[in-house]
Amino acid sequence: MFKTILPSLIVLSVSILVQAKSSPHIVFIIADDLGWNDVGFHGSSQIPTPNIDALAYSGLILNNYYVTALCTPSRSALMTGKHPIHTGMQHAVLYGAEARGLPLTEKLLPQYLEELGYVNHIVGKWHLGSYKKEYTPLYRGFKSHLGYWTGHHDYFDHTAVESPGWGLDMRRNLDIAYDLHGRYSTDIFTEESVRIISNHNTSSPLFLYLAHAAVHSGNPYEPLRAPDSEVRKFSFIKEYDRQRYAAMLSKLDNSVGEVIQALRNRSMLENSLIVFTTDNGGPAGGFNLNAASNYPLRGVKNTLWEGGVRGAALVWSPLIEKSYRVANQTMHISDWLPTLVEAAGGNIRIKKSERKEILHNIDDIYGNSALTVGPWKIVKGSTYGGTWDNWYGPSGRSYQYNFSVVQDSPAGLALKSIGKAATQEQMVKLRNQAVVECPDKVTPVECRPLKSTCLLT
Repeated sequence: MFKTILPSLIVLSVSILVQAKSSPHIVFIIADDLGWNDVGFHGSSQIPTPNIDALAYSGLILNNYYVTALCTPSRSALMTGKHPIHTGMQHAVLYGAEARGLPLTEKLLPQYLEELGYVNHIVGKWHLGSYKKEYTPLYRGFKSHLGYWTGHHDYFDHTAVESPGWGLDMRRNLDIAYDLHGRYSTDIFTEESVRIISNHNTSSPLFLYLAHAAVHSGNPYEPLRAPDSEVRKFSFIKEYDRQRYAAMLSKLDNSVGEVIQALRNRSMLENSLIVFTTDNGGPAGGFNLNAASNYPLRGVKNTLWEGGVRGAALVWSPLIEKSYRVANQTMHISDWLPTLVEAAGGNIRIKKSERKEILHNIDDIYGNSALTVGPWKIVKGSTYGGTWDNWYGPSGRSYQYNFSVVQDSPAGLALKSIGKAATQEQMVKLRNQAVVECPDKVTPVECRPLKSTCLLT
C-alpha cells in the first residue's frame, strides 16, 4: 500500500512517499511541560536525552513546530484537529471537579483510527474532562487506560492536590489502582506501554498514546520527585530544582528507549510511526515550581511568547522516504490528527495546502491572543501582568555532548539493528542545524510596533 502524507501536515516542501504493507503502528509520546532546551538535539548538553536524540537524528526534527501554551488546550487540539477556540478549550486548564470537558460532539483521533482497524490504548495523563464517565478515555475511543484524569499528580503517592480538594488519581480504566501506590509514575507508564506492545496482536495496527506525567511538577509539598538513585547522577548540577528536574527527564528518556526496544523485540519497529512532542513550553525559572529551560526563547508555559508555544518535537518512521533532516516548515499540534489519519489510510477531507500561519490562541477571559503569519508574530496582552515575559533557563552549552552515548542508547541500538541509525557525521550536522541562536542578552523595550522589534520573538 502506498500513502502520501501531505506537505501541510508533515511539514515538508514535497510529499513524503510512505511504503507500507499494512497500516503502520502509531506510537504518540507526549511529554508534559518539556522545555525547548531540554532535549540534546536543540543544543543543550546539561541533561543527556540520548534515546530521544537517537530518534530525532534518524527521523525528522520539527524545528518550527507549535503547541499551545497549556496542556488541556494542546491535548484538545491534538485529539480534535481543531484550534482550542473552536472547541471551547482555549481558556486555562481543566480541574478534576470542573463540570466541563472536551465536548462529546467532537470526534477524536482514536475514534477515527478505530474505524480504520486500530486497537487504541492510552497510558498516562488524560486532562480532557472527567466529571462524567462519558468524558473519560474508555468512552472516547480507547480500549484501555492506565493513568490519571487530572492535570498532575504526585509521582509516588499519586494524589492530585487541586482546588477545591484533593484525592487519589491513578486509575486502571475506571477503577482506582490502589496497588500501584508508592511506585514511580514514569516507571508505571513505561511498564504498561511495554506490556501493551508485548501482548499486541499484530494482525491489527496499534495506536499507543503514551502521555507521560514527566516532567510536570507534582504537588506543592514536593513538586519535583525522582528516585534518589537517579537524582545522584546529576550531582554536578548545583541548582536544587534543576537537579531534580534532570532526574525526572532522565527517567522520561529511559522510557522512550524501553518503548523503542519493545517495538523492536516484537518486530513492530519496521512498520511504526513514532511521534515525540511536548504539550506546551517549559515552566522555567520557578514557574509552577519547576525548572525547565526554554533557552534562548522568550517566555514560559502559559505565555504566548515563543518559549511558551514553540515545542520540542520529532517524528520518526522507517517508512518516511526523506529522513535524517531538520524540517523548518510550520506545523501546529492540531495538524497531527489529519496527518496520522491519512498515514493510517483514512481521509479527513480537508483543504491541503502548506501552513503559513499559526493561531496561538484567543482568550477572551484573560484578554490575550497571538498570531504568527510567515515571519511575523503579533502578541496582544499578556499573562501574569507580564511577570514571566523574559528569558529563563540555562543554556547548557558548557557541558560536553557525547554522540557515542546516543548511538549506544537502547533506542540507538534498536535503530541500528534495522539499519536506521544516524551516523555521527549526520548527528553533528543535524544538531548544528536544529540549534536556535539568539543574542545572549536582550534588553526589553517598550512596545511601539513601528519603532521596536517587540512583535518578534
